[in-house]
Amino acid sequence: MSIDGIFNVNKPPGWTSHQVVAAARRIAAQRRIGHGGTLDPEACGVLPLCLGQATRMVPYLQEASKTYLAEIEMGTATDTHDATGKVVSGKDPGAISQGQVEQVLGAFRGTIAQTPPMYSAVRHQGRRLYELARAGIEVERSPRPAHILSLELVEWQHPRFTVAVDCGKGTYVRSLAHDIGQALGCPSHLRWLVRQRCGPFPIEDSLSIAQLEDAFVHGYWQELIHPIDAVLEGWAAVIVSEEDERAISHGRPLALEGGEGGAGGRLRAYSLDGRFLAVLRFVPESGQWRPEKVFCGREGAGRPGLVART
Repeated sequence: MSIDGIFNVNKPPGWTSHQVVAAARRIAAQRRIGHGGTLDPEACGVLPLCLGQATRMVPYLQEASKTYLAEIEMGTATDTHDATGKVVSGKDPGAISQGQVEQVLGAFRGTIAQTPPMYSAVRHQGRRLYELARAGIEVERSPRPAHILSLELVEWQHPRFTVAVDCGKGTYVRSLAHDIGQALGCPSHLRWLVRQRCGPFPIEDSLSIAQLEDAFVHGYWQELIHPIDAVLEGWAAVIVSEEDERAISHGRPLALEGGEGGAGGRLRAYSLDGRFLAVLRFVPESGQWRPEKVFCGREGAGRPGLVART
């Protein structure tokens, strides 16, 4: 049996995201599984796992905003920007006050320029930066835009403080911790990190690896899996006619009324009986909606009967 849907899994600290995927493949007896955005091994929290047809939704999940709780420790900077790295500089943080931290945080809200850390998966001339870093090679990295939707101080325990970060795709919270320290004039690093939300999936509803395994052993996993279109929660939606459904199934564009939708000019499309059919993308040049990803005509692709097909 092949399974289509999404499990909201809570990655434990010490596991790589790949190890979580490997465990889920074993537990669910599925080969086709992807995840909604890598978490560093020592980080924990929400890691949505997309099974079967839901793997086609991974790019949208990776584009979604994410929320983190991050504890930052002042006084030392590390080569990885987190607690796993080697200390590269230090300074007594005794003079840094809560008020100074709150003032500095304001400069990191909105769109900022962020330099990827050397210990990251960003590629440089065909090689991952972390591969170069492990070989003792440091290269120049170009700053990239990062979108910090909100950044708030939630706990103060000098020389450590905890922030809640709501951010867009591609933000390195490790780099944010390092850069905040730079702005304070005091070396700092990320002590721990918890992803509280990934797109529409909150940590409150997440499953441990043990809970996921128990659900499959005792046969109630269907109660815990999310439908494919859960990734698109909050997007504008349209219900199409049978004629338009046939057009979508053949990849033909549609002329629909009503602006350019949301989520980057995209819509989610449903049949008259409530089945999820496709992601549609608006093409300004033609004024039409072109199917970007089509699910209609695939057994198990709609809302009813989504989660499994034999």
